[in-house]
Amino acid sequence: MSKIELNKKDIESLLPHREPMLLIDKLTNIVPLKSATAIMYVKKNGFYVQGHFPGQPVMPGVLIVEAFGQAAAALTAHGIDPKEYANKLVYLMGVDKARFRSPVIPDCELHLEIEAIRSHGRVWKYKGTAKVNDKKMADAEWSATIVDRN
Repeated sequence: MSKIELNKKDIESLLPHREPMLLIDKLTNIVPLKSATAIMYVKKNGFYVQGHFPGQPVMPGVLIVEAFGQAAAALTAHGIDPKEYANKLVYLMGVDKARFRSPVIPDCELHLEIEAIRSHGRVWKYKGTAKVNDKKMADAEWSATIVDRN
């Protein structure tokens, strides 16, 4: 039976990302190949804080989209047979309908609720909502593909 929660070490075993670009810290509420909630601890000392924006730090929207993509890649990689996923990567293909509703201020816990909408072969479509304390901060739809690692 699949785990219903992945920690950072588990996520590192599924994704090629490493610090500082590994953004998600945990994957919870996993329904294999269907949905999950990723948790990102948005820290005051995050690599982007110093320059975005000095004196009034905000997590860049593009990093929220990247975190959505990482969460979806981890969900997909976790749900696929490990033999089938060996030597594969999940690449972001496109982003649709991204909306940023409120700024994400460092020193918070960002919850990324993601759902796989459909898959066709190696191409997957997802949607997600980013929340802080149950307040919607952003939402988007995006697509990704599974490719050979080399």
